[in-house]
Amino acid sequence: MALKQRIVVLTGAGISAESGLKTFRDGDGLWENHHVEDVATPEAWRKDPELVLRFYNMRRADCLAAKPNAAHKGLVELESKYEVVIVTQNIDDLHERAGSSNVVHLHGEILKMRSEKDENQIYPSSLEIKPGDKAPDGGQFRPHVVWFGEAVPNIEPAFQLVNEWADLIVLIGSSLLVYPAAGLLRYAPATLPKYVIDPKIPDVGSLQNLHVIEKSATLGIKDLLDILL
Repeated sequence: MALKQRIVVLTGAGISAESGLKTFRDGDGLWENHHVEDVATPEAWRKDPELVLRFYNMRRADCLAAKPNAAHKGLVELESKYEVVIVTQNIDDLHERAGSSNVVHLHGEILKMRSEKDENQIYPSSLEIKPGDKAPDGGQFRPHVVWFGEAVPNIEPAFQLVNEWADLIVLIGSSLLVYPAAGLLRYAPATLPKYVIDPKIPDVGSLQNLHVIEKSATLGIKDLLDILL
């Protein structure tokens, strides 16, 4: 029995945007009318943790209200023929709810929380996090997300998947502006086929074996499935 080919799918904010989750990818530096540096940095947390908690409580509510779209569901269809790992920059759980089996979150998960003292003390969180909500180690609970300026714990496994494991790479809905995630595509061997789906194709330089589908995630996934299935 032949082994299944292996696909690494890199997803960004564009795939979740079609489920109604807003992003700051358009370049104005605002996220739900907040400056990113005021709500998504360690400095913001030290300066005004209540604001940060309120902001992410709203993001959590938005996530719970959103539903997987056709692009999320289309990626699940790939598992009928391929071994698929999704590496996502998104903090929502829409890939999991759609039914994807293997999801690596680069920037954390909004439906989890952790102690501000120990990033390894992680707990599920579908409710609001309030000031005074403490982890067992006495640290204030904070969202289990990676803020700008913090290390990205899953980036090395992601680089390894792209560089050593994948037979094919798919990029969906990423502007390739946020590093280190933006560098993942360039770690793929030149011989690997690479499919990019986005209504505004990002700057991919001189990458070889590139196949461009200049459409939104929900429309582009149909083209991808026609090609691969």
